[in-house]
Amino acid sequence: MSSRGQWRAVAIRGKQCRAVSSPTPASDAQPIARHAGRIAVPASTSNLGPGFDLLGLAFDLWLRVEMRPRAPLAPRFSSLEGEAAAWPRDDSNLFLRAFDALAHELRIPSEPFEFAVASEIPLSRGLGSSGAAIVAGIELACAAAGVGLPLERRLEHALALEGHPDNVSPALLGGCVLAAPQQGGAPLIVRQSVHPSIAFAVAWPSARLTTALARSLLPAQVSFADARENPRRLALLLEGLRSADPRLLRAGVEDRLHERYRLPHIPGGAAALAAAYEAGAWLACVSGSGSALVAASDAGRIESVAQAMREQLERVSPPAGGRVVRVVERAARVE
Repeated sequence: MSSRGQWRAVAIRGKQCRAVSSPTPASDAQPIARHAGRIAVPASTSNLGPGFDLLGLAFDLWLRVEMRPRAPLAPRFSSLEGEAAAWPRDDSNLFLRAFDALAHELRIPSEPFEFAVASEIPLSRGLGSSGAAIVAGIELACAAAGVGLPLERRLEHALALEGHPDNVSPALLGGCVLAAPQQGGAPLIVRQSVHPSIAFAVAWPSARLTTALARSLLPAQVSFADARENPRRLALLLEGLRSADPRLLRAGVEDRLHERYRLPHIPGGAAALAAAYEAGAWLACVSGSGSALVAASDAGRIESVAQAMREQLERVSPPAGGRVVRVVERAARVE
């Protein structure tokens, strides 16, 4: 146990393991309450096959939010641009729910602030749009209150709204993260290294697949053989990510818990995954709950992989989107 707090999380880099405690300020200076600030939160893919409700990876599709003083009677959103144009403007908005809930707990008024939002993260595609919104709300509420909440508390707040940790964790921390919920506490966090030579691409059809619908497609029970196989594949996947071994990545991405039930509901999904492998992908799978797909390869072939997936999705559900993405390693922070 640390003299400044209890050990809460575990961080792993390669084969080295260390426990980390709650972050503490480098000096005695306290955070200052802010009336303005901005944050950029990354998109995230989750699962990568067998890492169901566990593994997430941050990508450089961005949600950007600027917080400013709000004039009396002005709307809470001064602008919603890009993918955020489809955000609800009422209290069902996850960003507002995250900001308001934490502002209430920290005993600051939420009404004096307005927000300008621009997002590159497609909604209901399994790319962590809701997780990014929740993280942005939590971090800006902390900044407005001048409070540096420990990581564990921020994760608890995010998990209470999101319900699963595999998108909010990489959105908050960056990188590749495995997050295992605990009864009555914050998730245990394990950082997974990703070899820098691995390149990633995402693609998505026009058709959306909401998380609620995607979860309703899953069976209440699975066979013992399927339950046994997923941990085996996950071990291969994690070592493949660490070592950039194409053989391990291809074998490790196989899943038996969720993908077979969701893929038929993604127009053109199966053909797009096949096209990704034909173009040289090392792995290809559904991103999160869908309808986006994610693939990995070497840098020389990843543009072709992205194009192959996008073209197949375009044929069935236009307009399709897709691009090469980079792994975001840094944590989200208010500036």
